[in-house]
Amino acid sequence: MSKTVCNTSARTGSLPSTKEVCMFLSDYAAWLMGCGATCARIEKNIRRMSEAFGMESDMAVMPAHIHLSVWDKEHTESYSNIKRIHRCGISFNINTRLSKLSWDVADGRADFDKACTELEEISRTPPENQWLVLLLASLANAAFCRLFGGDAAAMLTVFVATLAGYRLKQIMLGAKADVRLTFFCSAFFSSVICTGSHLFGWGATPEIAIGTSVLYLIPGIPYINSVSDMLDGHYICMFGRLTDAAVLTACLSAGLCAGLLLMNLSLF
Repeated sequence: MSKTVCNTSARTGSLPSTKEVCMFLSDYAAWLMGCGATCARIEKNIRRMSEAFGMESDMAVMPAHIHLSVWDKEHTESYSNIKRIHRCGISFNINTRLSKLSWDVADGRADFDKACTELEEISRTPPENQWLVLLLASLANAAFCRLFGGDAAAMLTVFVATLAGYRLKQIMLGAKADVRLTFFCSAFFSSVICTGSHLFGWGATPEIAIGTSVLYLIPGIPYINSVSDMLDGHYICMFGRLTDAAVLTACLSAGLCAGLLLMNLSLF
């Protein structure tokens, strides 16, 4: 992850300047947006911290940038900054720690220097253990298969297909491959594996195994966040997130269809 922009070494007084507060808050908002927070949460957290620093703020949240303006209570000094979103991927851990930081600042448990240090530590948060995530995602998708009426053979097939497809996703994303191509290839890989339950007669519900083989790729959080942004009036971000989610859904659907066509199975 990239380094934060906090720099308190050149401060001339004990209190942070409008520039320092603006740079810190815009970087904070960029991390919060990048890890999957809604626009409403970002606005509340920024407002909470700016008031704790004795400043006022206003911001515009865009799909790829944060535009933040900060000024003092007397409106004698102001500073604006545009910050590109940190694309760190969906992370509930980072989201939770950033929200806790805002409350620590608001409740007086963290001054500006401590908040900058904490943000720097949060920005270095390592990703979750990929093998644990791989196992849990496979078990969760097998559970989805059971919820839709799949038998034990279908669940086992979905587990193996998810294990292979999700591992391929991890490898491709780790190699900086295009995320749309990654979704297509992962869905294709998983669907081809699950067609084995139909071709070789594994279990009584092979169609459920095939149908649930790509559910682990559904971009649920962007869909949910787009609804939240719509209800809060952030229509540009809503359309951005909804479009991203729809494109990924189309890619995984294309991968599923390609897998079925390759194995000469009818879609209906």
